[in-house]
Amino acid sequence: MTQPLFTLPSPPLVPITGTDQGYPVQRIFCVGRNYAAHALEMGNEVDREAPFYFNKAPQTLCLSGSSIPYPLETSDCHHEMEFVVALSAPAFRISAAEAMNAVYGYACGIDLTRRDLQSVAKEKRRPWDIGKDFENASIIAPITPKAEFGDIAEQTIRLSVDGRITQEATLADMIWSVPEIIAHLSRFYHLAPGDLIYTGTPAGVGPVLPGNVLLGEIDGLAPLTLTITAAE
Repeated sequence: MTQPLFTLPSPPLVPITGTDQGYPVQRIFCVGRNYAAHALEMGNEVDREAPFYFNKAPQTLCLSGSSIPYPLETSDCHHEMEFVVALSAPAFRISAAEAMNAVYGYACGIDLTRRDLQSVAKEKRRPWDIGKDFENASIIAPITPKAEFGDIAEQTIRLSVDGRITQEATLADMIWSVPEIIAHLSRFYHLAPGDLIYTGTPAGVGPVLPGNVLLGEIDGLAPLTLTITAAE
């Protein structure tokens, strides 16, 4: 019998509000340009042809309350506040009407982006990975079960940096709804328990600097805090 050469870490666990359990994460999917105002501020046209995605490794997860060093090899790291969906049931080629049956709960999240590296990749028509998929790039607060949160509607999503609001919108402003995203994504992947979906960011993204304290909030969810420290 083949033996492993070394032992890999266990999947990261995200706390669940009101319990001592953790949600094990196996994959992270991210939706691009899902708020019209953000698409426009990035110089992109808004369309409803189809959502598009990029992935982040689960090892990029960072829990709320953390202090992290300013990311490596960038001078323009941006915050992107997001509504995160956690799945707890398989979903494959399902309809939007069925999609919510796969949802376990929701959380506040931040997608950190090395914008300068992403911009270079875009200009050269290369993948975005180096701008998106890096250590501590996927911050997440404790997950609130779906039944406790209720229906996704006009809840406010907001990010403050050092007490100043930089991003603010409502979940109703999303171009693609959560059921639409899950249904569409399930055409390309066998979605499963442990999958997180970061559903896109509102307008107002901007740089973070060492010393900044970030506060992410969505009505009805546990808030998210993050401190940026000096680069290593």
